Amino acid sequence: MTRLTLTVNGDPRVIEGPATLADLLRQLELDARMVVVELNREIVRRPRLAETEVQNGDSVELVHFVGGG
Repeated sequence: MTRLTLTVNGDPRVIEGPATLADLLRQLELDARMVVVELNREIVRRPRLAETEVQNGDSVELVHFVGGG
């Protein structure tokens, strides 16, 4: 395992790698059905989260949907 330094929503975060975006969401305790994921300024569709690996220095933006009315 290696340590990866990512920027997640503007904040530095260190995770164990190799890791996919799905792994990152699990570590953050986020439901993939409730977020939009952007990796290095490109939106990643939900079916690709488990196959898209994050690399050292990547920038990840997460938009979490919250219900309400």
